Amino acid sequence: MPRRKENSVIGRPKGGKNRHFTPEQKRDFVLQFYKENTPYDTFARKNNISRTMLRLWIAKYEADGLEGLKSKSGKCGSGNPYAGLYAKKNLTEIERLRLELVKKEVECERLKKGYTVKGAGQRKEYVIINKKNSK
Repeated sequence: MPRRKENSVIGRPKGGKNRHFTPEQKRDFVLQFYKENTPYDTFARKNNISRTMLRLWIAKYEADGLEGLKSKSGKCGSGNPYAGLYAKKNLTEIERLRLELVKKEVECERLKKGYTVKGAGQRKEYVIINKKNSK
């Protein structure tokens, strides 16, 4: 097993934040990689990014262009628009009412499918209301 240098660090420091890149930044890395024509490892190390992440960006860019580099995880505007409201402490009246409405809509959909939820967090359990197949 090869020995690691003492001053080399794998990953980010403990307690550090994940870095987020815009699709334009990702595209710039990909185009710079093509321009420099260097090995993946060298380029990734020089730009302080993961080699695996670079390969993924290149594949996505080749397949779908800039659209392929957009985040699907919700960090860049996609995903659940109400997720941030749960963590927010001081909601405006409109935000509070929107959140309440969404909760009621989710509850109605669950009831239509024949189940409800009891508890919260790790103690959440799904309880079947009727024994009939709801499909």
